[in-house]
Amino acid sequence: MPRPIIGSQRRTHPLIWCAAIICTICTVIVIITGMVIFIGYLAIRPKIPFVSVTYARLDNFQYTQGGVLNTEINIVFKAENDNVQAHASFSDFGYYLSFHGLKIARLQNNPFEVDKNGSAYFNYDVKSYSIPLDPDHSAIVDRSYKQNRIAFDLIGHTRTRWRVGPLKSVKFWLRLNCELTFQVDGNSIDSHCTSKSK
Repeated sequence: MPRPIIGSQRRTHPLIWCAAIICTICTVIVIITGMVIFIGYLAIRPKIPFVSVTYARLDNFQYTQGGVLNTEINIVFKAENDNVQAHASFSDFGYYLSFHGLKIARLQNNPFEVDKNGSAYFNYDVKSYSIPLDPDHSAIVDRSYKQNRIAFDLIGHTRTRWRVGPLKSVKFWLRLNCELTFQVDGNSIDSHCTSKSK
């Protein structure tokens, strides 16, 4: 029986061996990094930061006979990080304030960080003048006066992530979709507005 001929074409090229070694090293690094992050997560048990509205007041709500609405609303946001071992960063902070689908203002903020077990407050004094209303919205305003109940919608989101030393988590979306309700005199009616899970 003839012996198989092993020529030079059957030898593995050194570059292929180098590529295989590099891939193996990268795989090991990825596995070790994943284990470190997972163990760190189990040890620290970080919670997702959250945002909420802590205060809201309707300072002005006037509707003229010409069908024009003027409003002034004071809203205080709270960004909270209740992790005792992790910092938190917030970005893409943007919320729309609207009156039954009619956008009144956009509330924005630059990226910011909150220390361990800390919080940050942001005060928005929203003044919107000369907002023209169509007949449907005018009817809603009339009904709101009669019921002594005026409602605004607050919808938007913020991105957040926690950080422990060089380790960072994936980014989470913090969404708000709530109704801010006021009496005609401006007092808020227990509007629960938070991104924190129950």
